[in-house]
Amino acid sequence: MRSPLMRRLGLTAVLALALAVFGPAPSASAADPAPAELTFATDSATTTPGGTVNLSMTISNNKTYDIWFVYQTIEPTWLTTQRPDLKYGFTGCSLTTAAGSTPCSGTGPANLGANYGATIPPGQSRTVTLTLQVAADSGCNGDIGFYSYFYAEFGDRTNVSGGPVYTPETRVLCA
Repeated sequence: MRSPLMRRLGLTAVLALALAVFGPAPSASAADPAPAELTFATDSATTTPGGTVNLSMTISNNKTYDIWFVYQTIEPTWLTTQRPDLKYGFTGCSLTTAAGSTPCSGTGPANLGANYGATIPPGQSRTVTLTLQVAADSGCNGDIGFYSYFYAEFGDRTNVSGGPVYTPETRVLCA
């Protein structure tokens, strides 16, 4: 007959061996934030033909080094391209800084990254606002949406790319 003490010692030995071979279980911790994050917002969810909507894009630096360089594209979503009656274009661009808004260039699907005014220090963000103009003869009852890919380089010689990141959709309503 085996003694209970021997069973406990055997179980303890097996657990110790498993711990030695496989290591301790990983501890639960909060996930680290992405080194750089791109977010979108609009000032209105709807507009009418002839109206405008401001599309704000904010890139945040969650790393401990400066962002030195940003490259970003913006393209219409597939559903937006399926509505040829929707007519729109980007007519303005501004960078929001501590001193206020300053004009920028590079609207449309070109390199929007230059507009962020990199260098972006750790823990800070920059917001670029594009003005989306809906043509007066545009079709109605359709959604206009975009997606974006971005690439950022940091002062520690690392980089990150992300996307697709989707904008909120703007509904073009008939008046």
